Amino acid sequence: MKPFTKKITSHFCQIFAILGVLQHPAYAADGANKKAKPFVLEEATIKSIHAAFENKTLTCSALIKGYLARIEAYDKQGPALDSIITINPAALSIAAEKDRQYAQDKSSAGSLYCIPIILKDNYNTFDMPTSGGNVAMKNSVPPADAFTVNKMREAGAIILAKANLQEFARGGVSESSLGGQVLNPYDLTRTPGGSSGGTGAAIAANFATVGTGSDTGQSVRSPASANSLVGVRPTRGLISRNGVIPNSLTQDELGPLARTVTDAAQLLDVMVGYDPKDPITSFGIGKHPASYAAGLNANALKGARIGVMTNLYGTQERHAEVNKVMEQVIQTMEAKGATIIRFSLPEYDKLAPTVATSHWEARTGMDRYFAALGPNAPVTSFQQLVDSKTALPTIQKTLSSEIAENDGLNNPEYKNRTLSRDQLRLAISAKMAELKIDAILYPLQQILVVKTGGIVDQPERNGSLSNGTGFPAVTFPGGFSTPTATAPLGVPVGAELLARDYSEANLLSLAYAFEQAAKTRKVPLSVPPLK
Repeated sequence: MKPFTKKITSHFCQIFAILGVLQHPAYAADGANKKAKPFVLEEATIKSIHAAFENKTLTCSALIKGYLARIEAYDKQGPALDSIITINPAALSIAAEKDRQYAQDKSSAGSLYCIPIILKDNYNTFDMPTSGGNVAMKNSVPPADAFTVNKMREAGAIILAKANLQEFARGGVSESSLGGQVLNPYDLTRTPGGSSGGTGAAIAANFATVGTGSDTGQSVRSPASANSLVGVRPTRGLISRNGVIPNSLTQDELGPLARTVTDAAQLLDVMVGYDPKDPITSFGIGKHPASYAAGLNANALKGARIGVMTNLYGTQERHAEVNKVMEQVIQTMEAKGATIIRFSLPEYDKLAPTVATSHWEARTGMDRYFAALGPNAPVTSFQQLVDSKTALPTIQKTLSSEIAENDGLNNPEYKNRTLSRDQLRLAISAKMAELKIDAILYPLQQILVVKTGGIVDQPERNGSLSNGTGFPAVTFPGGFSTPTATAPLGVPVGAELLARDYSEANLLSLAYAFEQAAKTRKVPLSVPPLK
């Protein structure tokens, strides 16, 4: 048999030779795979990985080694993205066991078989610390996986690493006392958005196949926008929040981050489901399809009525780059058969500042989280955490303010905000009905993602349309700003689609149709293929 090295380019020969995987039996060419294309790690999808396993041009062990090599080369060295807090020390041994299982019976492989996932480091993992990005929590190992993490493992995924984040997900620039400041791989002078910016930067840099975030304000979707990714904030009740360090009982949601709509949909397929430990998920029973991924429709824009909400767009010079990209998105959608209806919703401007509830709910949620860690945890209460004064100064101030709310759920202001949320839901739904529109389109961020240093949060974001109503939203790559010296490809700009409860399938199809037509995603130049 000819060695596999004669089938692939010399560039990838060097990569795999360095990793010591070329002599693995799965890389030997035979009559069954002589025509198989060589596997390319960069921009790999769940489908391309599984195809490579099937045609024996890849093993699980080789895949994990390839991603680990990229993390080693680019996270603390080179561009030094600082996107990763913890690497799973058992990842390679888990991969080796999966290779043995696959050789014996590949029919038992799950939908995420050997798919490396990077979790935001506020998702509980029984075998790794869950720190929230805080130095006092760096050795806090929960007694069990988060509900969604357990589902991923059951589907065959490998938890490759835990990602840096805005400390305790309180903010949007992705800086923490434990992990430092995450950098945007498209422009190393800028943040990656937040609070799930570590996951966003890591997936954009091809450190894993897919990742997860949490979204209280816009914390899945901001990194999606800033890193040319797809991010999903689901309908309230679709995905369990159990086992994730909380911000809010009402606003918190979990969702996937991926380089393609299909991969985001495949991870969403695994994450959804009823969990008795998060009773809100009872509302989601029977409200999702058998598979979001299987239902993606490349022709979904044909005949669709898309509302463009004009008061979510800025009108100043600082908004010009984002607006230019969004007009290109609109033109592409029209070319694919969509009807665009521009409208304004003044009620949003009035209500949006009064729909956030996290400040009044945080203490209740944090007290519950720490109570579940058990008495042997390094931090056993929210009060102990606040008293440790280990968080970044801006985060420390937020935590101190939250714990001062002794009875936040009975505060009159909290109740007023709950009413405002209902009013905003009604206003949006009524306008969609009036205009007969299928989804609302807008930029997730009205300006480009900000530079690092000096700014504690990303301004001018439109996340309240979803987080203030519970309606689902999908962010997807809209395009790039004008290239500059620090951003040679330009800075990514994310477009977002929102609709009523449990419309994820249609939103994903609309985003998929745009993705297939526009093909806007680009690989960041700061993290090239290894040599």
